[in-house]
Amino acid sequence: MASSIICKPFLRATKPNSSLYPDLQRLHFPSLRISIKPRTHKKLQIQAAGSTFGNYFRVTTFGESNGGGVGCIVDGCPPRIPLSEADLQGDLDRRSPGQSRVTTPRKETDTCRIYSGVSEGVTTGTPIHVLVPNTDHREQDYKEMSIAYRPSHADATYDMKYGVRAVQGGGRSSARETIGRVASGAIAKKILKQFSGTEVLAYVSQVQQVLLPDGSVDHDTVTLGQIESNIVRCPNPEYAEKMIAAIDAVRIKGDSVGCVVTCIVRNAPRGLGSPVFDKLEAELAKAVMSVPASKGFELGSGFSGAFLTGSEHNDEFYTDEHGRIRTRTNRSGGIQGGISNGEIINMRVAFKPTPAISRKQHTVTREKKEIELLVHGRHDPCVAPRAVPVVEAMVALVLVDQLMAQYAQCNLFPINAELQEPLSLGFPNFEPAMI
Repeated sequence: MASSIICKPFLRATKPNSSLYPDLQRLHFPSLRISIKPRTHKKLQIQAAGSTFGNYFRVTTFGESNGGGVGCIVDGCPPRIPLSEADLQGDLDRRSPGQSRVTTPRKETDTCRIYSGVSEGVTTGTPIHVLVPNTDHREQDYKEMSIAYRPSHADATYDMKYGVRAVQGGGRSSARETIGRVASGAIAKKILKQFSGTEVLAYVSQVQQVLLPDGSVDHDTVTLGQIESNIVRCPNPEYAEKMIAAIDAVRIKGDSVGCVVTCIVRNAPRGLGSPVFDKLEAELAKAVMSVPASKGFELGSGFSGAFLTGSEHNDEFYTDEHGRIRTRTNRSGGIQGGISNGEIINMRVAFKPTPAISRKQHTVTREKKEIELLVHGRHDPCVAPRAVPVVEAMVALVLVDQLMAQYAQCNLFPINAELQEPLSLGFPNFEPAMI
């Protein structure tokens, strides 16, 4: 039986000299045939991605601001979890436009629809498809964007990268893309709550110069109701009024302001995250820094820790009344060595002022001509209130992904009870729905 040996040059190697072919092609043995085929060069291509997040609980968002709709595909969700559209709608309503005078006046109900992955009220373990249609888009508001670049927006860089872009509404750079994040994050939050009693809460801690004093919010007791009690989503009523006034002051001038969102995680299982490159804080930083308009991330003491000495900054250990190892302080922000230690995880995310403002600005056209641009349309004077559920969603997506990784690697066999504890300590394992 004859066999063939096909010789191929290495990638990017020059084409072999054809003058060598005749001598090689004359070689012939009864049981061996060497066949040399000229190589046809193919153009190397890299398929760029960027719209999928997570390893085990994988989320892909899709859609554009002024297209037919936006949404997400969630792959890897555990089966037999009770899930309905109402479970997602609450957080989508918190993110939706037109909530108050300090958000964009665009009117969208943001009503979601689950098209797959759920049967008879429970997840099936197959991809979950969630869609939210766009109903109040105005293409006429974006005529200027087809001509010139909005300062500090993604218009120019999208053209630099792709050579083409969806002009209406900013396409994928629009904050409307975050609908898919919030919908999938609501699923993640439900899994965390039911498996380990983990809560993810975010609130606005700064608007421009108005900054909540340290210790003014008790992270052990703060509730969603306190956060949702005012239109800026600050749990301190006194400072909430000051923040609203700061937003109003620039809103009437057609300008915008920046803000900081604080996010906490209570009852986070110990052991989430990995050493070196996949540290939990690194995963959280990547997640929240992917949110539109985000510009900074801090965990625990953050940048203020640079002003302290080691003796001032270290979190000393002790054993509590339940025999658990705890820390007396929490400057580490609930994460040490890239791994959660069971304390409250706390982080802060800084957001820039909304770049789309209704004041004339200097810019250039796509033909590189300098002009003055007046942006029309409906935009947030401050992203603060609507950024809160988005930050919560991204943090929850990281945690559920890390929970699944930890369960698979370190709970596959019985744990070392002297050093480890169950991931759902203090909370009964989630009882799957009976089908």
